[in-house]
Amino acid sequence: MFDEDGSLDPFLKFLLYAVLVLAAGKMLWEWLTGTVIRWVTVDLWGAVAAHPWWTVLIVIGFLAVLFLLARLAGAVLDVLATPAVAGVEVTSVEPEPVLLTYRMKQLEAMSPTGFEHACAELLARNGFLHARRVGGSGDLGADVIAIDADGLTFVVQCKQLSRPVNSPAMQQFKGTARPEHGADHAVIIGLNGFTQPALDFASRHRLITVGREDLKRWAHGTHFYDVIRARATP
Repeated sequence: MFDEDGSLDPFLKFLLYAVLVLAAGKMLWEWLTGTVIRWVTVDLWGAVAAHPWWTVLIVIGFLAVLFLLARLAGAVLDVLATPAVAGVEVTSVEPEPVLLTYRMKQLEAMSPTGFEHACAELLARNGFLHARRVGGSGDLGADVIAIDADGLTFVVQCKQLSRPVNSPAMQQFKGTARPEHGADHAVIIGLNGFTQPALDFASRHRLITVGREDLKRWAHGTHFYDVIRARATP
């Protein structure tokens, strides 16, 4: 009957529980069929049949009370859900838009086309109008074109090279940026910077260069104008 640890055998325990459940079920069934059903079918129904109008009024009153209680509960929940400070009007605050940024590893891992799209998106982030990628076959050196708030056209060439941009590449861009694309400002972006001869050429011919450190600051959230202004400051 009992196990070695003194507990009741599981099978006997199951039988005992089954007997208790059956006994409780039998008592509940007798109570429902003998008392509850008789009260509903005889006493309650008799009262309803004898006083139908009173019954209707009681039911309507009961439903009205339930409705009022539901409205009251809803009002209480609204008050609890609304933060309030005494004497201070609570106003909703719109979340600030998420600033578009890139990490240098992301820019390095992009395809050349993806890199050009990223540069266009960064210009659009800074408020440039109609910033779009135009690079491709026959682009004549223009990868991105954008217009600033003053209506000036920026023509951008994006060089995602594993080495610094050299002077011949700079000369090619200079030869097409203004004559072919009508650039007010010609910008060349070098993911890995520029050779010194290329920088010297850009300085002589008013080409804006954005090297690796400039690109990093720009991609991390600094405005494009601030990047090139800080770079130009001695």
